[in-house]
Amino acid sequence: ADDGGLARVTSPMVGTFYRRPGPDQEPFVAEGQRVEAGDTLCLIEAMKLFNEIVAEQGGIVRTICLEDADPAEFGQLLFLIEP
Repeated sequence: ADDGGLARVTSPMVGTFYRRPGPDQEPFVAEGQRVEAGDTLCLIEAMKLFNEIVAEQGGIVRTICLEDADPAEFGQLLFLIEP
């Protein structure tokens, strides 16, 4: 797929996608926000374990592909980041 030079962040596992660390907390990132390599983008909960998904490179978050608490499939596109 041609994502126009945007970096794809995909889910490394099947689980539940969480945009925020807890129900009353702000999302980790928003569309249009700059992130740096190593920044947490989201959590994927699998088997009661919360797995941090981090940015592999810096850039601007252009698209967040899932809503909070959506199910995520292995390999599913989660974020598009403009380097």
